[in-house]
Amino acid sequence: MSLHRADEFKPPPECPVFEPSWEEFRDPYAFINKIRPIAEKTGICKVRPPPDWQPPFACDIDKLHFVPRIQRLNELEAQTRVKLNFLDQIAKFWDLQGCTLKIPHVERKILDLYQLNKLVADEGGFDIVCQDRRWTKIAIQMGFSPGKAVGSHLRGHYEKILYPYNLFQSGTNLLAPDPASKLMRLEADPDLEQCVQKLVQPVESPDIKVQNLAPRPPAPAPDSSPGARRAKRMKCEAACVKTEPGEVGDSRPNLRRRMGSFVAKPEPDKLIPVPVKQEPVEFKEPIMEPDKFKPRYKMVPPVPPSPVDLVVCLVCGSGGDEDRLLLCDGCDDSYHTFCLIPPLHDVPRGDWRCPKCLAQECCKPHEAFGFEQAHRDYSLRAFGQMADAFKSDYFNMPVHMVPMELVEKEFWRLVGAIEEDVTVEYGADIASKEFGSGFPIPNGKFKVSPADEKYLQCGWNLNNLAMMNPSVLTHVTADICGMTLPWLYVGMCFSSFCWHIEDHWSYSINYLHWGEPKTWYGAPGFAAEQLEEVMKKLAPELFESQPDLLHQLVTIMNPNTLMAYGVPIYRTNQCAGEFVVTFPRAYHSGFNQGFNFAEAVNFCTVDWMPLGRQCVDHYRLLHRYNVFSHDEMVCNMARKAATLSVVLASAVHKDMVLMVKEEQELRDKVKKLGVLHFQEAKYDHLQDDERQCAICRTTCYLSAVTCPCSPGVLVCLYHINGLCSCPLSNYTLNYRYTMDDLFPMMNAVKLRAELYDDWASRVTETLEAKLEKKKGLPVFRSLLTESESKLFPDSDLMRRLRLVLQDAEKCASVAQQLLNGKKQTRYRCGTGKSRSQLTVEELSSFVRQLYNLSCSLPQAPMLKELLNRIEDFQQHSEKVLADEAPSVAEIQSLLDVSFDFDVDLPELPQLRQRLEQARWLEGVQQASAQPATLTLEAMRRLIDQGVGLAPHWSVEMAMARLQEQLTQSEHWEDKASSLLKARPPHSIKTLSAAAEKASGIPAYLPNCLLLKDTIRRAQEWLQEAEELQVRMCMKQHAQVTPKATVP
Repeated sequence: MSLHRADEFKPPPECPVFEPSWEEFRDPYAFINKIRPIAEKTGICKVRPPPDWQPPFACDIDKLHFVPRIQRLNELEAQTRVKLNFLDQIAKFWDLQGCTLKIPHVERKILDLYQLNKLVADEGGFDIVCQDRRWTKIAIQMGFSPGKAVGSHLRGHYEKILYPYNLFQSGTNLLAPDPASKLMRLEADPDLEQCVQKLVQPVESPDIKVQNLAPRPPAPAPDSSPGARRAKRMKCEAACVKTEPGEVGDSRPNLRRRMGSFVAKPEPDKLIPVPVKQEPVEFKEPIMEPDKFKPRYKMVPPVPPSPVDLVVCLVCGSGGDEDRLLLCDGCDDSYHTFCLIPPLHDVPRGDWRCPKCLAQECCKPHEAFGFEQAHRDYSLRAFGQMADAFKSDYFNMPVHMVPMELVEKEFWRLVGAIEEDVTVEYGADIASKEFGSGFPIPNGKFKVSPADEKYLQCGWNLNNLAMMNPSVLTHVTADICGMTLPWLYVGMCFSSFCWHIEDHWSYSINYLHWGEPKTWYGAPGFAAEQLEEVMKKLAPELFESQPDLLHQLVTIMNPNTLMAYGVPIYRTNQCAGEFVVTFPRAYHSGFNQGFNFAEAVNFCTVDWMPLGRQCVDHYRLLHRYNVFSHDEMVCNMARKAATLSVVLASAVHKDMVLMVKEEQELRDKVKKLGVLHFQEAKYDHLQDDERQCAICRTTCYLSAVTCPCSPGVLVCLYHINGLCSCPLSNYTLNYRYTMDDLFPMMNAVKLRAELYDDWASRVTETLEAKLEKKKGLPVFRSLLTESESKLFPDSDLMRRLRLVLQDAEKCASVAQQLLNGKKQTRYRCGTGKSRSQLTVEELSSFVRQLYNLSCSLPQAPMLKELLNRIEDFQQHSEKVLADEAPSVAEIQSLLDVSFDFDVDLPELPQLRQRLEQARWLEGVQQASAQPATLTLEAMRRLIDQGVGLAPHWSVEMAMARLQEQLTQSEHWEDKASSLLKARPPHSIKTLSAAAEKASGIPAYLPNCLLLKDTIRRAQEWLQEAEELQVRMCMKQHAQVTPKATVP
C-alpha cells in the first residue's frame, strides 16, 4: 500500500451509481424521482443506462467548429489566485518606482510572500515582530524547520520587499502638503529614516542580492488579459530562481514544459525577475538603450534660469542637490531622493512615479477575473489532435495508459502551484442549436437508421428531456440555451469546470457521448451555504471585488480543503455512455481526463418550484440577473389551470399564494409612499434585458416602477427608492395584472388542485398518525383506490402511500403465519431449523416494526402476546437448564409448549440434550435400584447409550460409577469362574472369602452366584458328612463297649 504525502490529493468518497432496468429506464422523470431521496444527499449521482442503450453520435466532427476558452490552471484555484493577485500588486508597486521585483527562494522553495505578509500582519506588524523576536515563530508557521536561522532570512526579505509596500498601503509615504511640516517630521524621526533607507541599500550578506535596477527594454503593448500577463510573469519566475547559501536546487523530475509554459531547475545566486502587470491606462515613451536614459536630476545650466524654469522639490521646497532631484514620469513633479518615505539610496534607472501617481495607479480597482477566448478556431478533429498530443507529451506516455488517479492528483497539484503555469483550452457552452446536438433529432441533418429511430423520441435524449411534460420549464415561452436547449462541451486533459450551481438552482443532466472520462465533485444542496462561507473565509479578497464570484464559473477550490472545513464532498468518474445528474442547489465542479465530448441540459420538476422562488430572492440580494422570470412561468401555468395535472396545480397554487401575498404587500407599500400613477404593461412582450430592475437586475413581470425622467429605466418594487431623485408622485406603477386579475387565476388553480389537495391532506394525516390514532389497512386501501379511480398522477406522496401499504400487507401476512403456524412434526424430535423461521431477536424486531408502521394491524397485539409467552418459555428453560437434575417430565412439558412457537428457539437443542441425559440417568437409576436384574449386558448397554450423550457432569459421574461397577463385576465374574474351574479345587475357606467380597457388588453376577451356590452345597455336604461320621462313630462305639456285669 502506497503512502500519501501530506500535501497529496486524497479522493473524496464516491457518489451513488444507479443502474436502472429497462422498465425503470423507460421514464427518466419517474426514475430520477425514485432515486432522489438517496442521490440528493450527495448532490450528484451517476446513472448507467442499460447496456443495449447506445444512441448514435449525430454531430459532424469536421463541420463542428468552435473557439475554446483559455484556462491557466493556477488562476482557477481561489487561494492561489489571491496569492497571484497579491504578487501582481507587489510587482506593480515596485515597477512604478523603477524597480523589478525579485522573489527569492528559501530552503529550496519559492518564498510565499503572501503568507509571509499575512503572518506578520496577524502578529501585529513588522515592528512588533522585530521587538518580540517572533521571526522564528513565523518561520515555523510557514513550514520551515527551526534552528536554521530561517527567521533572519525572512526578516531580510520582508524588509526589502514587503515593508515599503506596507508603508505605502498605510499611507505613510504620502507626502504632507506643508513641506516644512514634512521636513520637521523627517527630522523628528531619524530612526524611521534610517530604517527605510536600509530597504533600498545594497546588502552585503551572501544570501540576499538586491541589485541596482538595470534599465528595462521597451515595454510591449499591454496585454488585455490579466491571465496572459501573469503567465508571462510566471515564466520569468520559473526561469530564474535564487536559493539560500548551501542549498541545492530541487532535482525532482519536472514535466511541466507544456503549451508554452516552462519551469526550469533553480539556478543558484539568481533572483526571480517579475515583470509587472501592465495596465492599459496611458502611453509611455519606450525606454531606449541604457546609455541614453532620461536623466533623473536637473542639469544646472551655465546661465541662471528664469523663475519659471526653476525646478524645486515639492517636499522641502529647495532646488538644491540637483543630482538627487527626481522627476516623476507621470506628472513631472520633482522630489529629492532623501525627502521620500522611505528615502531612496540611489536614483532609479527605470521609470519612476511619485507617491501621488503611485497611489493613483495602485488604487485602481481590479478588473473582474474571467476566461479569455483562444485566438484559434478549431474543428472537432483538430482539437482532438491537439488534446491528445498535449496529454501524451505531458505524461510522456500514450494517452490510454495514463492512470486516472495520476491525472487527478496532478490536476490538483497544478491548480495550487504558484510557480507552475500550465495552460489548457476548453470548448465549453457550445450551442447545440447552432452546431447540432450529439443526439439525433427529428428532421436533423444526421440520417438515422431504422434501428436507431427509437432514440429520436427517447426521454433520455437531452433534446427531449428538458421539455417533457413533467418538466415545468415547458411553461417558459423562450428557448433558453443551456437550460432548455442543450450545450455541448469539448474537453481536453486538465480542462475544468469550476464550482457552481445551476441557474435558478435547477437540476442538470450531463451525458458523455465519447472520449476519456470526466471527473466530478459535488456537494449536497443543504451544504451550499456552508461551501460558500468556507470559500469566502479562505479567499475574502476575491469576493470583495466580485460578490457573485461563484456564479461566474471561474473559481475552483480543492475538495480536500473544503472537506477539512466540514463540507461534505463526493466524487465520481463519468465514463463514455454514462449520465451524471446534479440536484437543486448542489455545487459541483470537475475536470476532464482527456479529449471527450459531452452534452448537458437543465430541467425542473414539481419538487423544484419552492427552491426556484427561493433562488429568485437570493439572486435579488446578489443583484444577479434571472435567466427567466419565475413569476411569468407561474402565471403561464395558472392561465392553463384546466390542463395542469393535479400535482402540478397544487404546487402552482402554493407558489401563487406566496407570490400574490408578496405582490399585494409591495403594491400597498408603494401606494403609501405616494405613487399616484398606475398603468398596465405587457412585460411578457418585452425582451428580458428590457425589463430588468436597474438595481438588482431581477426580471420584472408582475410590476415595476418607472419615472418620466429616465425613459427605459425601471426598478422592481423592492428598490423604488433607488430609481431617481424625483418626487415619488411622479413615479408610475406599471403592472401586468391587477390584483383582481391575480386572485381568480389563483382560485382556478386552487379548484384544479383541491381534489388532489384534499386527498393529499387525508393521506398525509393518515401517514403521520401516532399511537391509537393510526388507521387500519382498509383505510389505506381505500385511499389508494381513490387515487387510481380519480386518475391522480404518480407523485412522491402516492409512492409513499403505496410503499406503506405494501409493507403493511406483507407484515400482516407474516404476522398471521406466526400466529397460526406450528412446527412440523419432524421438528419434534429433530434439531433442524426451518429456513423461514424467525429468531427471537428477529421476532422482537418484527413486533417493533409492526408498531412503527403508519397503520394499525390487529395482529400486532396478538404477536406481542406471543412474544411474551416465548420470553416466559425462555426464562423457564434457562432455569431448568441451570438445574442439576431436572426431571424428564419437566423438560418434556417445556418441549411440548415450544411446539406452539414457529420460532427458532436456541434453548430447544439444549432442552433435547438434557431430556436425553435425564432419561438415561433415570434408566441408570432404575437399573441400580434393582441390582438383581442388573446384568453385565445391561451395564454395557447403558454405558454405550451414555457415550452418545452430550457431555454433562452428571452424566460423566454416572458413567464413571457404572463403568467402575462393570469393571468390578467383570473381575469377580472371571475370578469366580476360575475358582470354580480350578484343579485341584480351592478350599471352601478360600472360596467363601472370595464369595463374600463379590457379594458386595450390586449386580447380577451368575458365576459369583454359582460360586456361592457351590460353597453352599459343599458346606451342606460337609455338614451331612460330619453328621454321618458322628453316627457311625457312635455306632461303632456301642458295639465295642461290653455290657456291664450285675453284682
